[in-house]
Amino acid sequence: MTADPPRFGVNYTPRTGWFHSWQDLDLAEVHRDFTALAGLGLDHVRIFGLWPLLQPSRSLIRRSALDDVASVVQVAADCGLQVAVDVLQGHMSSFDFVPAWLTSWHRRNLFTDPLAVAAERELAAAIGAAVAEVGNVFAITAGNETNQFAMPYHPDPQNCSPAEMGDWLDGMVAAPRPALPEAWSLHSFDSAAWFDDRCPVIPAHATTIGEATTVHCWVFTGMTGVCEPGDPLLATLADYQVQLAIGAAADADRPVWLQEIGAPQPWVPADGAARFVADSLQPLLTSPQVFGVTWWCSHDVSRQLVDFPELEHSLGLIDERGEIKPAGRAIAELIASAQDIVRTPRGTAVVFPASDTSTGAGRAVTAPGGPVWRAWQELRAAGTSAALVSSDLADDQHELAARGITDVIRPR
Repeated sequence: MTADPPRFGVNYTPRTGWFHSWQDLDLAEVHRDFTALAGLGLDHVRIFGLWPLLQPSRSLIRRSALDDVASVVQVAADCGLQVAVDVLQGHMSSFDFVPAWLTSWHRRNLFTDPLAVAAERELAAAIGAAVAEVGNVFAITAGNETNQFAMPYHPDPQNCSPAEMGDWLDGMVAAPRPALPEAWSLHSFDSAAWFDDRCPVIPAHATTIGEATTVHCWVFTGMTGVCEPGDPLLATLADYQVQLAIGAAADADRPVWLQEIGAPQPWVPADGAARFVADSLQPLLTSPQVFGVTWWCSHDVSRQLVDFPELEHSLGLIDERGEIKPAGRAIAELIASAQDIVRTPRGTAVVFPASDTSTGAGRAVTAPGGPVWRAWQELRAAGTSAALVSSDLADDQHELAARGITDVIRPR
């Protein structure tokens, strides 16, 4: 477990042009944005190239597009920021960016088609090589919430089994490692991986593939049906998901990275965003396994861009005019006090049923509103910050001791 202060970063959404800015990249604007983010005390950014621009043909990875990604990484270095790079974009803010060679007349399953998979791994390796020389890349992620493409509610689902998904993730995570041997190579997913038995990304993938477990926490998906917008209970979801990620891992010291969390309106009222930052992040940062937090997102999406869900125009730490918002000031205040955060294990843990390691079946019992959630919330309301631990670990005294757990609660 790490005793270091937690890391703080932001998912970079360019102030001018959003991700469409990759089509006519202006490094001066990137420098302006990164300077403002570094001024808040943030130490890293997570960046997203667009897959169709990087690999418009299965056999063509554009050198100029790779150079653009490397240039943005260099600007971050110039501003004193480390970088996490995502490979496949993929799904972003309700839009899908999938190259034409996977769709329509050329449709291939991005998870299982051998030719598609080989091309995707080639891109992952190429991006790793392109950014390696700068020296400030600490992580590379296979893509952003790629599990969404495999969910039955997706408009054009790419079906695959958990076993097939595991093979795909193993290959994608392995591809950039030769170029970036010192960096983490990871994958990301939304809360369906923890709470939805239909998701082919399962807890076993989350806690064994890659050097750390990522967590994406969004109250508008995780808390639907549990409470209403504005409820203070919304701020507890991030800590709950992080504890679930810690408690599901066989390795007690496996790092957990809260890679996405935001304050979406109207779930979080505009005048409550700063409070949400503090209330959602302060509790989870005390856990020794928590690597850090990467807030979503850096800048509000401009109102000049249309067809976004309304909440996307308000998620930034900085608005579209470049003004720091209350959430941005709250993050800066939290960073300034990070050295004072006491990192210590939680002595009490709620036991949750281990999901099937091959299929993920049974994980839905841990969803918000269920018996595990209720037991954990009852302890919190009584003043106890509780951990979570999987049932396949809860009877192992050596394992409990390694986690600092002295008392277990088994909900009915």
